[in-house]
Amino acid sequence: MAVNLVNVENVSKVYGTRALLDGVSLGVSEGDRIGVVGRNGDGKTTLIRMLAKLEEADTGRVTHSGGLRLGVLTQHDSLDPAATVRHEVIGDLADHEWAGNAKIRDVLTGLFGGLDLPGFPQGLDTVIGPLSGGERRRIALAKLLIDEQDLIVLDEPTNHLDVEGIAWLARHLRERRSALVCVTHDRWFLDQVCTRMWDVQKGDVYEYEGGYSDYVFARAERERIAATEEAKRQNLVRKELAWLRRGAPARTSKPRFRVEAANELIADVPPPRDSSELMKFASSRLGRTVFDLEDVTVQAGPKVLLKHLTWQLGPGDRIGLVGVNGAGKTSLLRALAEAAYSEGERQPAGGRVKVGRTVKLAYLSQEVAELDPTWRVLEAVQRVRERVDLGKGREMTAGQLCETFGFGKEKQWTPVGDLSGGERRRLQILRLLMDEPNVLFLDEPTNDLDIETLTQLEDLLDGWPGSMIVISHDRFFIERTTDRVFALLGDGTLRMLPRGIDEYLERRQRMEEAAAAAAGPAPAKAAAEASERSAADQRAAKKELQKIERQLDKISEKETTLHARIAEHATDFAKVAELDAELRELAGQREELELRWLELAEDA
Repeated sequence: MAVNLVNVENVSKVYGTRALLDGVSLGVSEGDRIGVVGRNGDGKTTLIRMLAKLEEADTGRVTHSGGLRLGVLTQHDSLDPAATVRHEVIGDLADHEWAGNAKIRDVLTGLFGGLDLPGFPQGLDTVIGPLSGGERRRIALAKLLIDEQDLIVLDEPTNHLDVEGIAWLARHLRERRSALVCVTHDRWFLDQVCTRMWDVQKGDVYEYEGGYSDYVFARAERERIAATEEAKRQNLVRKELAWLRRGAPARTSKPRFRVEAANELIADVPPPRDSSELMKFASSRLGRTVFDLEDVTVQAGPKVLLKHLTWQLGPGDRIGLVGVNGAGKTSLLRALAEAAYSEGERQPAGGRVKVGRTVKLAYLSQEVAELDPTWRVLEAVQRVRERVDLGKGREMTAGQLCETFGFGKEKQWTPVGDLSGGERRRLQILRLLMDEPNVLFLDEPTNDLDIETLTQLEDLLDGWPGSMIVISHDRFFIERTTDRVFALLGDGTLRMLPRGIDEYLERRQRMEEAAAAAAGPAPAKAAAEASERSAADQRAAKKELQKIERQLDKISEKETTLHARIAEHATDFAKVAELDAELRELAGQREELELRWLELAEDA
């Protein structure tokens, strides 16, 4: 039986006149992997800070089991700015000691791209003080993951990680024995790592079994039964549910509850986008030419990022752009934007960018545009336009669009200076869309946005007619809003990936393996050969365990089918005898597999 690590009993927390949490009772047990979701400001971070005893509850109590080893990643690190990366992450271990530790090597490679920390000026001996917030966050995460804990509490762990780093972190957390409580807006990550969800809403916390996909199914079912949510919100849930159910099987985890009623919700829901209709509308707004690149070279200072690039962004194209940090994703967008805003006068370092005459570009950069802090939210939007045409006869006022993006009637009168970072990001996107562009460049649009706002933005983009390029480390958002994925692999080229981000990760892994083979065995690797052999045996055992578990699942399905057939042919004794023989054969196979599973479990 799993041991309870943390108990939260009847906890309440009030800020000002607002109750963030009201009489909440929860528990975290050994092996739990819990994802925490909810709107910004609803109390997710407050909940996990109280869970970790970093913040006191107003009423109720939080208890930890005796000797609990707890690791916490908060949004603000406590690293010593005068210390080096080596001191904070590895401590006093000699080189041969940490290099011989497979876990330390895995963490350093996964979070920094190599044992020598490429990208840091002095590698492990880099002083922490001058580093960026993103670099400090990766150091704090590495320090936490190298230690052993019973429970890990993570607040937005995927911030500042690229697609590869997020994929590595998901794999690493799945393989750890520690229990996990994690706040994140990365829905792909939640699906990969979590087996339970906590949904923080208006002072309450609703619990669901399964990952993010299961949570969406369960929430749709709960809202169907309760029928208390407004029609607009329920339609958004239905639309996301339809997307999840119609997506690739790898996107969804196995449901752990009755989904028949949830499936009824999406029986009449069309695909998220009518691509052919949007293409026609986009062509009528844009003509044949949007951006044509001929033999283009893109530079950042003296560094050449892209060379001899010939490419075309056509009317209605929805492109996802991924790549390693520093490969030139943002620089490419900036080069296109400069050509568009200067009407072709400003060109990249080499080649030429041809811009269509009717192009009206809106560019969402990673920096939040500064607005007059005395403006009200509604005023900031109305200064762009009073009403916006969403196409196909749909029109919204500034106030209606504000409500769609989570700015209720009261919030619309809040001064811009009083908004949080996430709320300012929402306002920035709002102002861009209000200007009725026909081309959108979105550079990390999901930064600081909660899941509910993300689904609303996705819903809005579903019906938006125009051309679009999205740069994001949120692979769920890219898969959801774009039709094709292109990658910058760091070799100066832009490549289309027919299989999307999975293909990108495979290509990057092959490139790293080729680079490692060309470099030859490193001293650290030579020091760790014995440890590597042991790790290889463990990996092989885990791989075979997973294969056996899949075989056992298939046997269970066959047994269920056979039992149903026996009941169906209950009066046909010959048929029942035949089916019973098949059942006994399956039982024998199950016994052999279970014995092998027990043998492998010790090795793994």
